[in-house]
Amino acid sequence: MLRITTEQKRGKVILSVEGRLAGQWVTALEQCWKDLRTWAPNGKFSINLCGVSFIDAAGKALLKEIHHQGARLVAEGCLNQAIVKEIAGEASTDKSAADAGPVKTKKSHIIFYAFLLGLLTGGFASATPAQTPGTLASAKHPSPLPSAILRLTLDQAVSLAVKQNPTAQIALIQSLQSVQDKNVARAALLPEVDASAKEQVERVNVRAQFGGSGVFGDVPVAIGPFPIFSVGPSLAAPIFDLTLWRRYQAARLTVDASKADSLSTRESVILMVVSQYIGTLRAVADVEASRSRVELAQALFDQAADLQKEGVGTGIDTLRANVELQNEKQRLIEADADRQRSLFGLSRMLNLDPRQEIELADALGFFDTPQPEVDPSIDQALNERQEWKSLNAQLKSAEVQKKQAWDARLPNLRVDGDWAYLGTHPDNAVATYSFVASANMPVFTGGRIHAEVVRANLEIQRLQQQQDDLRNSIALDVKTALINLTSARNEVQVAQLGVQLSNQEVDQARDRFRAGVANNIEVIQAQDSLARANDNQIAALYRFNQAHADYARAIGQMEKLYAK
Repeated sequence: MLRITTEQKRGKVILSVEGRLAGQWVTALEQCWKDLRTWAPNGKFSINLCGVSFIDAAGKALLKEIHHQGARLVAEGCLNQAIVKEIAGEASTDKSAADAGPVKTKKSHIIFYAFLLGLLTGGFASATPAQTPGTLASAKHPSPLPSAILRLTLDQAVSLAVKQNPTAQIALIQSLQSVQDKNVARAALLPEVDASAKEQVERVNVRAQFGGSGVFGDVPVAIGPFPIFSVGPSLAAPIFDLTLWRRYQAARLTVDASKADSLSTRESVILMVVSQYIGTLRAVADVEASRSRVELAQALFDQAADLQKEGVGTGIDTLRANVELQNEKQRLIEADADRQRSLFGLSRMLNLDPRQEIELADALGFFDTPQPEVDPSIDQALNERQEWKSLNAQLKSAEVQKKQAWDARLPNLRVDGDWAYLGTHPDNAVATYSFVASANMPVFTGGRIHAEVVRANLEIQRLQQQQDDLRNSIALDVKTALINLTSARNEVQVAQLGVQLSNQEVDQARDRFRAGVANNIEVIQAQDSLARANDNQIAALYRFNQAHADYARAIGQMEKLYAK
C-alpha cells in the first residue's frame, strides 16, 4: 500500500510518499503528480521520500521524470539517498536529509489510501474531474487542497468487495489450503528419498549382546569406544497401496468442494454488498425526498405568512404551516443520520479505511425485465448454485473414503532401502546397501476397518439428507424471489402513479388556499399524502432492486450480473 500526503508550507507544496513505490502504486503517484501540477503549475514542489521503504525500476524512472520537471527530491537512508543522488546528480545529500524532518501543515491536506487501486484499474473513469477518487480539485474549488471523496458505482463496490472483503478472502485462503492438502496426499504416492551423513562413537557391552563368557569363552565385558562414519541416501516407495490412492482421490474432490464453497461465499458477500448499496441508495433517496419536502413546507409557510400580513390569512394557518415545516426538518435530520450509518456499513463491507469518505454514484431506478418462469429457474439454480456443487463434491469424496476403508483389507506392497559409505573413518569407508521389498496384509485390526466403513456410510447418509434439504431450499429461494419480483414490479407502477396524483393534489390545495377558498388544512393534508407517496415510491424501488438481486442469488448468477 502507498500513502501520499500533500501539504503546503511557506508557498511550497510538499508531496510526502510512504510505503512501497512499486508496481501499481507508481501509476498512483504519477496521477497524483499530474493533478498537483494542474492545480499549481507554477508552484515550487518537493517530493519527500523519507517514508519510502522500496523503489522499483518503474518508480525510479518516474522520480527521474518528476525531478526533470522541476521538483526537488528529499530522502534519508542510504538506499534512498543513493537513488536521489543518482537521479539529481548531486555531490551530497546531507541537506536533503536535514530537510526531511516532519513538516507542519498550515493548509488542508489530502491522504490517498488503497482505494487508488480502483483508479488504476479504470473503474472510476466515468467520474467527473472534480469527483475523481484520489485526485485534487481544480483551481476553481474554494479550498486549495480539499479532501478526496471516493465515488462508487454498484459495479465498483462489488469489485472492491471481491478483492478486499475479509470474509471472501478467508474463504479463498481456505480453498488454497485444501489444494495443499491434496498435494500432501499426492506426495504419499511418490517415492521419498532422504540423504544423511553422520559420525558417531559407540561402546558395546559384548556380554549383554552375546550372553557372557559361557558362550564364546572368555569374552571381554565391552569393546570400544570406536568411531562409525556413514553417508548416503535412503529410499521408501509404495508400489501398491489402494488406500493411499483413494485418499488422494478424496483430497481432489475435497478441493472441488472447497472451491465451490469459496465461490458460494463470494456470491453471499456480493449479495450483502449489493443489498447494502441498495439500502444506502434508499437512504440517499429518503434524504433527497425529505429535503424536497422541507423546501415545499418552507414555501407554504412563507405563503401563509405573506397572506397573514396582507390580512387575507389567519394566524392559525401560519402556525399549522410552521408546525409542518418543523416536522419535515426533523424527518430530514433522521433521514440524513440513516444515510450516514448506511454509508459506514458499506465502507465496512468493502474493508476501506475508516477515514475514507464515500459517495454513491448510482441512484435507485426501475428497469423492467421479462418475468422468469419457475421451473427453468429452478433447473438453472441446481446447475449454477455453488452450494449444490459443493455438496455433490462432498458426497463423491465420502464415497471414495468408503472405498478407502474397504481397500484397507487388501495387501500393500512397498520397497525400502538405503545405500551408504560406511566405516570407522572416511578413509576406510566402503559402499554398503540394503533393499527390502515387503508385502503387508491386515489380519486382525480390532474392528477398526469395519468401524471406518460404517462411519463412511453414515457420512454418505448425512450428506444425502443435506442434499435433499438443499434442493428444497433452492426451490424455495427461487419461488420466493420470483414472487417478490412480481410484487415489487407492480408496487413500483402503483407508487409512481401515486406520486403524480399527490403532486397534483398539492398544487390544487395551494391554489385553493391562495385564492382564499379554503384554509391550509387541505394543504397540510396534501403534504402528508405527498410524503407517504414519496416513501411508497422509494420503498417500492428498493424492494424491486432487492428482489432482482435475491433472484440473481437464488439462481447462482450473482457474480455474473454484478461483478463486471
